[in-house]
Amino acid sequence: MSDAADGDGLSVGRVAARLGVTVRTLHHWDGIGLARPSLRTAAGYRLYTVGDLERLQRIVVYRELGLGLEGIRAVLDDTTTDVPGTLRVQRAQVEERIDRLRELGAGLDRMIDAHERGLLLTVEEQAAILGPGWNPDWSAQARERYGDTAQWSQYAERSAARGPEEWQAVTDAVAALDRALGEAMDAGVTPGGPEANRLVERHREVFASYFPLTRQMQVCLARRYEAEPAFAAHYDAVRPGLAAWFRRVVDASARAHGIDPDTAGWQDRP
Repeated sequence: MSDAADGDGLSVGRVAARLGVTVRTLHHWDGIGLARPSLRTAAGYRLYTVGDLERLQRIVVYRELGLGLEGIRAVLDDTTTDVPGTLRVQRAQVEERIDRLRELGAGLDRMIDAHERGLLLTVEEQAAILGPGWNPDWSAQARERYGDTAQWSQYAERSAARGPEEWQAVTDAVAALDRALGEAMDAGVTPGGPEANRLVERHREVFASYFPLTRQMQVCLARRYEAEPAFAAHYDAVRPGLAAWFRRVVDASARAHGIDPDTAGWQDRP
């Protein structure tokens, strides 16, 4: 601060640069009487002395600690203020923010993990929840195939928020839907009828546990259920021919909503 010791003081710009604040901030502190420059040039420009700089440095420190401007004013100017007590309160608030930031950091780590792995369950948890037929490698294969899609990001966001109990609930909902589809097929439910259409809507609701499913996307998914061996085997294990029946049910519902199943594409918006 030797350059302020010659009696001329420092300009607002030089002080702002030295303290890492803006000129506007210094003007504001001057305007509210928190830190006024002791000198003025003949032209009326502000000049800060060594003593002014010391006060400003204390203000910057207290502001970094989270004190509001009125709190800083009290610490600096009010002789009745319990400064240690005020700082202890502020310390407690800082610790609360630190704890919150740690929680946010843990949440970010989990989100990153979900984007990279998909399913945040141990191999043992996957076997217990998803059944012995589940292959733990499927999640990695799905990321390799779909990792650059919006649906994978949506799936990861949901996965990051779920533990074993939440995944168990999803698994139970899927199993209940599978049973309902098999029972409807046994009962001769006709594609396009009220009961069939209710099952189509239920499928979309259950599937939203992974990512939102438009009707066009549902048509494409139902075709995959029938065409891809792994999917077909799953549904045919519930009821022989269930994958093909469900595709017809979905196609009929799509037509009722003005969608041609033969030309439907993977559209994530209606």
